[in-house]
Amino acid sequence: MNTSKTDRFGFTLVELLVVIAVIGLLVGLLLPAVQAAREAARAMHCKNNLHQIVLGVEMFHDTRKSYPPARYQPRPGDSPAFSCGGKETTWLVRIMPYLEAGNLESEWDYAIPYADHPEKIRVTTLPTFCCPSRRTAGDATGNGLIVGGGTQWIRIPCGCWIPIGSTDTNLSGAVGDYGGNHGDLSPGNSGLPTDFLYGGNGTGIIISARARCSDGMPRTFEDRVTQAMVTDGLSNTILAGEMHVPIGRLKQAPFDAFIFNGDHVFNTGRIGGPTMPIARNLRGEADDLVRWGSWHTGVCNFSFADGSVRSVSSSIDTDTLGMLSNRKDGQAHEYAD
Repeated sequence: MNTSKTDRFGFTLVELLVVIAVIGLLVGLLLPAVQAAREAARAMHCKNNLHQIVLGVEMFHDTRKSYPPARYQPRPGDSPAFSCGGKETTWLVRIMPYLEAGNLESEWDYAIPYADHPEKIRVTTLPTFCCPSRRTAGDATGNGLIVGGGTQWIRIPCGCWIPIGSTDTNLSGAVGDYGGNHGDLSPGNSGLPTDFLYGGNGTGIIISARARCSDGMPRTFEDRVTQAMVTDGLSNTILAGEMHVPIGRLKQAPFDAFIFNGDHVFNTGRIGGPTMPIARNLRGEADDLVRWGSWHTGVCNFSFADGSVRSVSSSIDTDTLGMLSNRKDGQAHEYAD
């Protein structure tokens, strides 16, 4: 049968527009699902990072018979034997050998200030220390001010001191997303030697410790926390978790601080409990420097001292958070995700 020259095959303009509209609608419906799937994968990756970190801490404990110190920090008024240090590196360097990165750890000297290490060492980090919802290890180098004598300091609500005025050195260094549990605010933050940020005062597991000094330099650490001292139970006590970093402040000190620099407690430590909830305002600053917090929707990931990793609601009651943060308050509280 012959086909008339007037016959046409194909879409009319109206049909083409309808097809395009349907495809656009389908893409609009699929994108949220794809994004949700990607975020679920990133959250799982984050929990795996915390699992690796807690295993590294456990192996450190098995080898050294104590948890690693968050950093060196003397107490005001201590004897010269415990009054050195305060600007060295942090616990994340100490667990590197147990994360198959002993070659990186060997480059660090625990007896000298962080700022005295070469830039190559300061900026080199591990993917394990980076939550994929925020960054990758290849994009985990920030810039900040390392300050010393002659600089003015102000005290902020977290009980920490922040430098203002003149600065000594502008350095680069690695930033990251996981901090150790320094405890709660029960020791105080009023400027006394008993404040939570000084060596041995933290109620958590990875706390600031005084150094044992020789010739004015730190040689090892005092104030050791052991598993036997976690009297509320390993499964009831946070070991590490996601540190709050405000949106818009990535790689900007002090909000996103150098994780291998031990001169401030908030660089690689967090506290929780009454007056210090998990951050829910993702742009929060000020006292949020020592809060837990994540960029995952509605939850913050934590590793516990028994080796488990759990997602904790960002709206958790602060009394409960305080019980999970304090290793020895006699108020053990289990939390199931």
